[in-house]
Amino acid sequence: MVQTMLEVIALDATDAEAAQAGGADRLELTVDMAADGLTPPVTVLRDVLSATDLPVRVMLRDAPGFAPGDLDGLRRDAAALREAGAEEFVLGFLDAGGRVDEAACAALVAELDGCAWTFHRALDNSVDPEAAWAVVAGLGCDTVLAAGSARGVADGLAVLERLAARQDEVRLLVGGGLKAEHVAPLKALGVTGFHVGGAVRPGGWDAPLSADAVRTWANLV
Repeated sequence: MVQTMLEVIALDATDAEAAQAGGADRLELTVDMAADGLTPPVTVLRDVLSATDLPVRVMLRDAPGFAPGDLDGLRRDAAALREAGAEEFVLGFLDAGGRVDEAACAALVAELDGCAWTFHRALDNSVDPEAAWAVVAGLGCDTVLAAGSARGVADGLAVLERLAARQDEVRLLVGGGLKAEHVAPLKALGVTGFHVGGAVRPGGWDAPLSADAVRTWANLV
């Protein structure tokens, strides 16, 4: 039986400590949630790696939206983050037509040199998330973070059901407006990966991450 996993968004070392105390299984490290999450500085990564022994997936995204702002800059960021200790990443790009930008993704993945990585919610914003799934699986990621809809899990449940049936290709990690009442039906579909951010910050993104809220989610999944 595949073990369930709770991934929690962390913005800094304090978040990382609280997430681990609450029972998170993995962290997604990012900054600037006003832009839906961008690449963290190397200094933040080092602080987080010193504060936790949880696996940490580091965001590679330099602009709002799903096109790379500066692909060469992102490649340099990836190299610097790997040198600082990053071993897992999160990325994903779409082209102007809303399809997976395979060339941009492949160029950045080449910098990762075999590191595990997640294709993030760019999938939900593509013109056809289900068609994009197969394309993304071919790029070499081991996980796809998706809500099934750009509007969030509540609107994407039908798509998530179909994606959950295709986890022989990659693992589905559900996040984006995920609520507690979604967990049981998603688990019944075979979903084993759950991703939360705002749900474990009762005071919003400018307030601390709550270890108690993480614990509630860890027990739920």
